[in-house]
Amino acid sequence: MTDALADLRDEYEFLDADDRYRLLIDLGRTLEPMPDALKTDATLVRGCSAAVWIYPTMLDDGRLHFLADSNAAITKGIIALVLMTVQDRSPAQVGDTDVESALAPFDLRNQLSSNRTQGIPNMIALIRDTAARYA
Repeated sequence: MTDALADLRDEYEFLDADDRYRLLIDLGRTLEPMPDALKTDATLVRGCSAAVWIYPTMLDDGRLHFLADSNAAITKGIIALVLMTVQDRSPAQVGDTDVESALAPFDLRNQLSSNRTQGIPNMIALIRDTAARYA
């Protein structure tokens, strides 16, 4: 787990439900802007109740960098949380990252409605598939 993710987890643990929502919304605001031209059917994550787009890019040094967005503020925060586990890592590192374990301390399934969390496995699968293609 990255230091930033561990710090965020520590903060998250002490918040009540409303403040956890606000923290996720604020986290979503930190996502790098994704150009509308990249929000296509090809980058749309299937199975999410909100629209979620993820677009991978390869940095010059061989690391994967993901642009992502959603039309729902809390979902955008969830995406940002997922990306904290894999952003700017090599395809092999992304493939080896246990995203589910890294997110487990946030207990999203019990903190948020099933509508908000149902697409998380699909986001993770898309990221892993992308890493496998680049590896």
